[in-house]
Amino acid sequence: MGRDTGPKCRLCRREGVKLFLKGEKCFTDKCPMERRPHPPGLRPTRHWSKSSQYKIHLREKQKVKRIYRLREEQFRRYVELAKKRKGVTGEYLLQLLERRLDNVVYRGGLATSRDQARQLITHGHVMVNDQPVDIPSYLTREGDVIAIRESSLGKRGVKEILEAAAQRRTPIPSWLERTDAQVRVLSLPNPEEVGHDLQMNLVIEYYSR
Repeated sequence: MGRDTGPKCRLCRREGVKLFLKGEKCFTDKCPMERRPHPPGLRPTRHWSKSSQYKIHLREKQKVKRIYRLREEQFRRYVELAKKRKGVTGEYLLQLLERRLDNVVYRGGLATSRDQARQLITHGHVMVNDQPVDIPSYLTREGDVIAIRESSLGKRGVKEILEAAAQRRTPIPSWLERTDAQVRVLSLPNPEEVGHDLQMNLVIEYYSR
């Protein structure tokens, strides 16, 4: 994806909720959302309460896109793919996003953030079913085993990441199982365990205008 080099905490402040983009910092009083919950560059005013339907849909779309760290083109492709599937489009879209390899590495407790998970993957430290995979958007399936390469376990940077991830406060969802430095996909992602209050119907409606 295109590199987003801007301050991540500004994204949380813009959306008005914690997107958990900075790992452990998001759980401490150092989180800017604790001290400055208003959008960056603005001061609290009553004018904020005025929201059009378009703005509501746009902000929800931006929130989901930023949580999963995707470009607009990437995110739109997932939406179009979800629309072709029978059933509840929003739920299937959420499943697609959750099945991404970078998300599974993060959710499974092998990284403290999705950005960190993406870095592990692109640097060649991650294997899927004993095969090296360096594509963060790789879609995992039920039964897949994601593991840190044995040759990478001895590297100081990787060891520090795994130690920090082990102390992470967010629980591992029931559809994943972690054992040491590997994660097994037990089933399809459960939308109820995402951990964010996401209204995927608003996202679908945004792209259906």
